Amino acid sequence: MNPTDRYYSSEHEWALLNHDETVSIGITEYAKDELGDLVFLELPALGTSLQKMQKLGEVESVKSVSDLFSPISGEVVEINQNAIDNPEIINEDPYGEGWLLILKPSNSKELEDLMPASEYESFLEHLEH
Repeated sequence: MNPTDRYYSSEHEWALLNHDETVSIGITEYAKDELGDLVFLELPALGTSLQKMQKLGEVESVKSVSDLFSPISGEVVEINQNAIDNPEIINEDPYGEGWLLILKPSNSKELEDLMPASEYESFLEHLEH
C-alpha cells in the first residue's frame, strides 16, 4: 500500500509536500520492485533547476539502468547523500530513509496534476492486467 500523504506520477515517483513548502521526491514501492536490487544512484547537484517530467537522475540495479523523472518543477535544495552512498536503503525503505531529493517548487500547483494514492493504486492495477 502506498502512503496516502503524498502524490504519485505515472513514472512511479512520489512527491511529499513538507511543512516548509518544500517537496520531497522518491521512487515508489512498485518502481523499486520492478528495478530489483539497486547498486548505483545518480542525482543532480544542489541548485539545479528541474522542469516537470525532466530527467533528474538515474538508478542502476542488478537488472538495468533506469532514468528518474521529476514529478514537479523546482530547484534542488537537498539531496540524500546517504542514498547515493548506500542505494540499497531505497530498496529497504523507499518512502522513508530512501528518499532521493528535496525541491523548492517553482509551481506547487503542479502537485495537483499528480495522482493521490487511491488513483495511483488503480493505475497500478491497470498496468498489471
